[in-house]
Amino acid sequence: MSSDNSAATSSALQPARAVLVGVDLGPASSFDPTLDELALLAESAGDEVVARVIARRKAPDAALFVGSGKADEIKLLVDMHQAQGVIFDQALSPAQQRNLERHLGVPVADRTALILEIFAQRAQSHEGKLQVELARLQYLSTRLVRRWSHLERQRGGIGTRGGPGEAQIELDRRMIGERIKALKVRLDKVKRQRGTQRRARARSGTFRVSLVGYTNAGKSTLFNALVKARAYAANQLFATLDTTTRSMFLEQAGRAVSLSDTVGFIRDLPHKLVEAFEATLQEAADADLLLHVVDAASPVLQEQMEEVDRVLVEIGAADIPQLLVYNKVDALPESQQPRQAVDALERAPGTRTPRVFVSALQGHGLDALRELIAQAATGADAAAGHDMQDAGAYDDASLPSPSGSDDRDDEYPPRSMQA
Repeated sequence: MSSDNSAATSSALQPARAVLVGVDLGPASSFDPTLDELALLAESAGDEVVARVIARRKAPDAALFVGSGKADEIKLLVDMHQAQGVIFDQALSPAQQRNLERHLGVPVADRTALILEIFAQRAQSHEGKLQVELARLQYLSTRLVRRWSHLERQRGGIGTRGGPGEAQIELDRRMIGERIKALKVRLDKVKRQRGTQRRARARSGTFRVSLVGYTNAGKSTLFNALVKARAYAANQLFATLDTTTRSMFLEQAGRAVSLSDTVGFIRDLPHKLVEAFEATLQEAADADLLLHVVDAASPVLQEQMEEVDRVLVEIGAADIPQLLVYNKVDALPESQQPRQAVDALERAPGTRTPRVFVSALQGHGLDALRELIAQAATGADAAAGHDMQDAGAYDDASLPSPSGSDDRDDEYPPRSMQA
């Protein structure tokens, strides 16, 4: 019996075997043909990827999303690899999810559910747990399929909440709705508390800097390097969810600024999740300067930057001055190493944003980054009559040209990094 118990325990600890499915719906939709990011998400959630399936359709199938033929192909892979679940890279409707589970015989999750699961595992603070629970309940409220084990019986009788014969799904929906209302009240209180803290910092004249960027770009590692903190950092998606704020003294400016590490962004970040994390993301919306951390070694860094900009627009932080921090330059091959620590990148016609190349892990470029933050904090750029987002924020003549000439046709990042 003991051996049977130990075997059961060992089996329970094994990662779930999952088949990944991505559907290319044409150029109008975001699609990752490699499914690498979905695989990283699955691994972050503790799953083991055993197969990947790519489908191409002009429009999703109303019943099975991928169509019956492709669904049969997925079922064969599930049986062949003894998979315990299937994960789709796109959002599924509740009906599509139920139909797929009946057809495949295993649980089916979409990208949103996977992200929510990771957030539920990683949230540490009381605020973070409240935010994740709210987002998950809002997601589940449209997918009630009798999965709550503690809500298996109908209720009835005088003085009870459900009337005689009230359907179980109605009870589930009622309980979820009441819990969502309670969570929103508690999060509103948290939001007011954070607002009080921000107003106190504003009254004290504290210059506020927030780290933003795509998940796993190295924000927490950079945060630890700048303020000598010990915030959790790991080479995984959504390693940390809770906002951490520390004071950072800048010798160049002779003053301290506040530096906040925020949750990372990701492609197709569910709107409800952005909404639930409003209190946390408000740190970025109220900042005086955003350090947009970019994974310089990522082959899709341009797409990742655009996704971060999209979320910044959604939370009302699009007009806050940015400083681009190209991190992980130590991961670049020698031929792609930048030849200068600081330059400026034209992200929109006539608008150049300062950019600095660093390695938070090895400490390279951090002095140049502190210098740029100090310039912003002291208003040196404003005194010179230039805006942080303007090319004049840095005299082009003061930046050595990559070729040593006066030609400012920057090759940073290298073309492979601009892909």
